[in-house]
Amino acid sequence: MTDPNYPWPEAGQAWRELPETARTAMVAGGAAAWREIFYGCATYNKQWRLARPPVMPADAFRELNEVCDRIAQLILDACRRRARTAGELRELLGVPEGATRLLDESEELSEELLAAYRPDVLISGGVPRIVEYNIDSSLGGGFDADTVVHRYAALYREQGILDGLPVRPAPSLLDQRFVAIRDGLSLADGARVALLLDFDADYPGLETPDDFIKILSPLVDQARRFGIDLVIAPVGTATLDDAKRLVVGGAPVDALFRLFVPNRVTPSAGLDAVAGALHAGTLPMFVSTAAWLLGNKINFAWLYEDLDLLSADDQALIRRYVPHTVAFTAAELSRALADRENLVVKPADGSAGHGVLIGREMGDAEWAEGLRDALDRGGDILQRYWPADRVEMDFVQIETGETVTAEVPYSIAPYLFGRTGSGALARVGFPGCDEVLNLARGVLLTGILLTD
Repeated sequence: MTDPNYPWPEAGQAWRELPETARTAMVAGGAAAWREIFYGCATYNKQWRLARPPVMPADAFRELNEVCDRIAQLILDACRRRARTAGELRELLGVPEGATRLLDESEELSEELLAAYRPDVLISGGVPRIVEYNIDSSLGGGFDADTVVHRYAALYREQGILDGLPVRPAPSLLDQRFVAIRDGLSLADGARVALLLDFDADYPGLETPDDFIKILSPLVDQARRFGIDLVIAPVGTATLDDAKRLVVGGAPVDALFRLFVPNRVTPSAGLDAVAGALHAGTLPMFVSTAAWLLGNKINFAWLYEDLDLLSADDQALIRRYVPHTVAFTAAELSRALADRENLVVKPADGSAGHGVLIGREMGDAEWAEGLRDALDRGGDILQRYWPADRVEMDFVQIETGETVTAEVPYSIAPYLFGRTGSGALARVGFPGCDEVLNLARGVLLTGILLTD
């Protein structure tokens, strides 16, 4: 059971408790090797790279995973109180029919939908605040988080920087994801699994499919350790054979690992082939696109609507870790106008920071106009604003090679696969950045180190 009153350590404490000689060597080594450490990893930032990853106490990270797991269960429960099937939930959320591709409207909402999730967590006032919840297999950033932090760890091992110190990278989220795929789909040893991506999506590197697949190629060897024969391909290249089996890379596959977003995937003959195999019952998929509906931000409002139905511990958990959230309707307009500095408006089905309005970053007139546009559009939420605590991080300036220490905002996104915690994605701001931490605004991605 999670502790609603857990005493969270200050964000930079674990780093400061490392010996000064180790900290100096970590920054110097990372600054010298940034090209190798960040090779092939997603970013739009042309000016800065991290010189080291964030460090977090392992006990606090375990507690964070437990909190996030419980909140995911409560979200599913809130949805199941309102809907029995994926189709009923889609209608309740106001999602147009067909907007979520590959959705089986008759699928019952079940625990199986909690096979993969990653909450986005800000540290504010020293306490984690879950500002949104991504529930789906198409969780971005995992490859970058795992790759970067393990490259840092390899560098430190080669140079003996952390010898004798209780510091290690967080468990591999890529390993745990393969375990969840294998066990969740009950795959036989050697099962051929397709990892399909949408190369028309907006993500750094996707514009060169061959290069992107080459960068991801280490996943093939990694999957093999878990009895999975992984084939990576664009979703548009998939076809069906005469037995209605999905064919990828010239041969049928036993299962699909879906790494494309179901409400933004580009229509194609390959996507139609996936739909045909699912309809025929020949294609187990990780995960059902019904999971995507659980990540709709209106679910946070439902958590608050249902507080009286929950145990005292769950009520305390929601109040402490989930920003107060309501559906943004005309009835909320007066409050929103009067309390601009403490509120955020977000599209309930949005992602990547698109359409997010942060009241304190806007003037009164601009805020009022944005609110009315959101009402006209419909489907937004009104959420309490929690400012991200700033933490000292170290950076290398790409052009000059200079190392710089600056206080920046950051967020942490733990990955849980098969209800099991693993690694985490840290989105780290950079010198002079604004408060919105997403890839499009130049945020830097890494995994985290844990101290015991």
